[in-house]
Amino acid sequence: MTGSVVLFTFLRMQMTGLFDLQVNGYAGVDFNDASITPGALDHALSSMARAGVAHCLPTIITAPPEVLSLRFRQLDRAVADSQLGPLMVPGYHLEGPFLSAEEGYAGCHPADAMGDPDIGLLETLDSSLTRPMLMITLAPERKGAETLIRWATRRGKVVALGHTAATAHDFERAVNAGASLSTHLGNALRRMQPKFDNPLMLQLAEDRLWASIIADGVHVPPYALKVMLRAKGLDRTILVTDATSGAAASPGVYKFAGMRIERDSAGAVRVPGSDVLAGSALTLDQAVKNVVGWNLATPDQALRLASHNPRTLLAPALDAHGIQLTGRS
Repeated sequence: MTGSVVLFTFLRMQMTGLFDLQVNGYAGVDFNDASITPGALDHALSSMARAGVAHCLPTIITAPPEVLSLRFRQLDRAVADSQLGPLMVPGYHLEGPFLSAEEGYAGCHPADAMGDPDIGLLETLDSSLTRPMLMITLAPERKGAETLIRWATRRGKVVALGHTAATAHDFERAVNAGASLSTHLGNALRRMQPKFDNPLMLQLAEDRLWASIIADGVHVPPYALKVMLRAKGLDRTILVTDATSGAAASPGVYKFAGMRIERDSAGAVRVPGSDVLAGSALTLDQAVKNVVGWNLATPDQALRLASHNPRTLLAPALDAHGIQLTGRS
């Protein structure tokens, strides 16, 4: 990428300013690939910039500790040595491995790599990075979750809840400890649930939790998103993509965290031969367009869901680490 192209891309980002808090890969590039290069990262980030994204949190998912460490180190090196990484990536999102391993809740994450919250692991991962882990998604029913939430929030990290079979008591303890977000609300759930006493209803009812939502029409149908927006409000809802290497790419088979995933012609991404969703092929600008097209928000409101709101949620963490974002919100 030439210097003039980088400058043009950055100026474009300043005009739009979308912020994706959960993105696993993009445009054929897997952020969980331990061999990711600065050039590959620039390719993905420049493609994201063309979709109006100014900033993002590259997301690493569940893996054994040594694999997590390798993936984070290589990603961090690629960010530091790339042209757009220092401009677009203030930090990272760790989704797992402290999630529910139960079928349905685990999603495409490898259940055998999951475990209880481990502060020592997070300290080890963080110590190797040049920019911080700003968000952690965990299941609050895991032993030690409350302690880790308090530890993480004191250190300027946003703690989100997801891939969880938690009870009302679990959620209350987690939020009291400082958890503030539901990760891709409405997903990573068993299909058969109690009518009311289930993780989706409990999180919808918890007014202190923000909600991130994948508005692709696959993860959450428009009528369900309408209900979620009414429960959470436009000021506490955030659009994310949960994008994989199949985003901004043609239908086909791609790699994601050591797995094979398949993006179909309708834009859904699944584990091949199954109905298990494995991230998405959504772009953040399309998420904004979808919400407007489904008559769930005005254009200005939809833009805030993908720009102002993620910045507002993340502001205390950014301040704690002395990070100032460039670009408009």
